[in-house]
Amino acid sequence: MSERQDTEPDAGQAAAGGTGLADAAGAGSTRTLRREAGVALAVLGAAIVAVVGFTTPWQLLPLTVQPDPARDFTAAEIARSQAFDAAVSTPSYLSLGLTILFAGILVVTPFGRRTLARLKGPWWIQVLLAVLVLTAIVEALRWPLGMWYEVQLRDFGLSTQDWASWSADRLKNIAVRVVMLGIMIVVLVALAGRLKRWWIPAAAGAFAFTLLASFIYPLVFEPLFNDFRSMPPSKLRTDLLAMAQRDGVPVEDVLIADASRRTTALNAYVSGFGATRRIVVYDTLLKAPEDEVELVVAHELGHAKNNDVLHGTLVGGLGAAFGAGLLFLLFPLVRRRAGVASIADPKAVGVVMGLMSLATVLSGPAQNVVSRHIEARADLNALDLTRDPATFIAMQKRLATTNIADLSPDPLEYVLYASHPTAPQRIAMARAWALVNRLPEP
Repeated sequence: MSERQDTEPDAGQAAAGGTGLADAAGAGSTRTLRREAGVALAVLGAAIVAVVGFTTPWQLLPLTVQPDPARDFTAAEIARSQAFDAAVSTPSYLSLGLTILFAGILVVTPFGRRTLARLKGPWWIQVLLAVLVLTAIVEALRWPLGMWYEVQLRDFGLSTQDWASWSADRLKNIAVRVVMLGIMIVVLVALAGRLKRWWIPAAAGAFAFTLLASFIYPLVFEPLFNDFRSMPPSKLRTDLLAMAQRDGVPVEDVLIADASRRTTALNAYVSGFGATRRIVVYDTLLKAPEDEVELVVAHELGHAKNNDVLHGTLVGGLGAAFGAGLLFLLFPLVRRRAGVASIADPKAVGVVMGLMSLATVLSGPAQNVVSRHIEARADLNALDLTRDPATFIAMQKRLATTNIADLSPDPLEYVLYASHPTAPQRIAMARAWALVNRLPEP
């Protein structure tokens, strides 16, 4: 790494011969760089707040009906939901705790540097190997917890996979993350080794990469996990396409995903942009009555109609750019504890990965708050489009009981994991919608 420029203050001072004048100049330059990054972070933060503030539907239908699980679910269904939640909570919390612990170790101890000390080859090979090695370590630690979770899914009839299929899916997921993370960190290290203000092109690159990944995901990554086939001509296909046209959402095709080889859960989604947009229905959902299938799709059309994926991608891109600037400011504060001198050193990959993991965990609750409001708006779109609150409620009950949704999560689970309103909340909104529209309360 001797040929690469070290942009950390200590290295700059040493290169100047350690004189008092050079020390003062180096410190002044560092303060200027950090001040510039701080101003840019403030601008990016304001942009994120503005986009989230203007695109998130904070005020929806007043909830004049209180959510009540006991009104719509039997005692046995509520007990099953609670039992499933208790069964999966322990491996979920342990996995989250392990993720935080490992990230913290990478950030505040020299574990990452020592683990990566023996990596050889060109710097970019070392970076890719570092991402692979550290990911392999944490995933090996999490693997038994994933198996524990999978056993619970099987015990409750939610998983249809064998261990070979489950392992293949998990390994493909890990491979996708390693490739994408490896590309990002290689570019980051290359920029940091050549530019003092490396965070500027890194932020621009992170923004562009996030947008690109969102656009190519339906074409490149979705086929890795599911096989898709066009829904054959039928009344349901005709009705779904007509409903999309009525909702003002251009759709090229209706696809069926072979989800049943993995799960018994019910779901559908609208994928892609423009000419690639298609309605995707789980084959498991096709066992439900057609009017309920249409309501699930009407909810998903709501996301497309309101450009939720586009707005989410924009926020994600701004967040990635914000993260690049934040990394520029935070790295000097932790590099000594981690035993690395510069972010341009491949052995600093552990610090970068640790900070990224912690940022992801810390931003999760805020993302869930926004997501719950967006999901509620999509529910409202389904109600406005179909004007059938009774079937909407029937559909929510079917989804909740089949997918074994948590009907009354505790506050911590709700903050950490709830990206959707609970089934009782969604049912209560349907009843409130009926009252506002002067229809009988279902």
